[in-house]
Amino acid sequence: MNIHEYQAKELLRRYGVAVLDGYAAWTPAEAAAAAAKLPGPVYVVKSQIHAGGRGAGRFADDPAGKGGVRLARSASEVEQAAAAMLGHTLVTRQTGPAGRMVRRVYVEAGCAIARELYLSLLIDRKTGRVGIMASSDGGMEIEEVASHHPERILRLSVDPASGYSSFHGRRLGHGLGLAGGQMAAFGKFLAALYQAFTALDCSLLEINPLVITEAGGVVALDAKMGFDDNALFRHPDVAALADEAEEDPKELEAARHSLNYVALDGTIGCMVNGAGLAMATMDIIKLYGGAPANFLDVGGGATKERVTAAFKIILSDPHVEAILVNIFGGIMRCDVIAEGVVAAARELSLSVPLVVRLEGTNVALGKEILAKSGLAIIAADNLADAALKVVKAAKEAA
Repeated sequence: MNIHEYQAKELLRRYGVAVLDGYAAWTPAEAAAAAAKLPGPVYVVKSQIHAGGRGAGRFADDPAGKGGVRLARSASEVEQAAAAMLGHTLVTRQTGPAGRMVRRVYVEAGCAIARELYLSLLIDRKTGRVGIMASSDGGMEIEEVASHHPERILRLSVDPASGYSSFHGRRLGHGLGLAGGQMAAFGKFLAALYQAFTALDCSLLEINPLVITEAGGVVALDAKMGFDDNALFRHPDVAALADEAEEDPKELEAARHSLNYVALDGTIGCMVNGAGLAMATMDIIKLYGGAPANFLDVGGGATKERVTAAFKIILSDPHVEAILVNIFGGIMRCDVIAEGVVAAARELSLSVPLVVRLEGTNVALGKEILAKSGLAIIAADNLADAALKVVKAAKEAA
């Protein structure tokens, strides 16, 4: 789960992470009122969407205009900037061409910047530890830095047995060229950031840019936070920060039916049981020249109702040209899946090609149910056969 910048900064403030004062606003008038509470003379108005690159982004109805982060020098200018953002679609490198509607802005106090750095904490899957990355190239996309100047990225990991220690801060600080008061401020900042990361069960905590002020302070000028969904039950206050308007409606509907669904940009809808098999299914579709439209794991306890819901979600994507159902019946029985497939196809008057591959528990009964359904279901003998048939069907349908 991701949250907005202003929400992230409020959480970080609780753990002693240095952030600037600011207020969220949903209307231009609220933005002007927020500016009146801040010292000035410079204010920053920031579009709040779940995507990076806002400053370099452009609004769909004004592609030659300013981006989603703007400076203002009066409450009147703040109001004008907010009016230009709210209700408009911001397109960035991370949103894709569709962009994201800006429904709220964050009005923040300005500061005197001496240097901009990059700092992030994340779960390092290779080491099983919390990884810390830092770079002197703050404000840039870290992917760009990694591509063109990988030597400028500093990395270290924190042993969970011993936890964070001051030497982590000193090591990174020296690598970033900090000294004296800046080094002390950075060490304090990083210690607070690590505490917030672990206490809140974060999966990502990115500060870009991390600012060294002219006074020698260290401040988070931006903040991006992502959380482990499986740990949200421990943090109801964090779960309450979710903004459904920023989520894919199909993914939200899937969650309501206990389905694991992730929207992709291909044309072949996938319904599989088991995450590993789902990944293999998407891989073999790509291998044979197709592109998956989604990841969808119906789980081991799927019912006819859940299968029907899964079909509805897949078909709500207008780009889907064909569907592949790939089931290995272990806990999940093939006959139950077959009944669900038939019921869904009839209820939804399925109009795209449907390829079904079944294997495992009650597979003979499942295949018999599909064969006697009278529906135009394309049977597959194995995974490779299923991939070949669904890719061909999708191309013919297109």
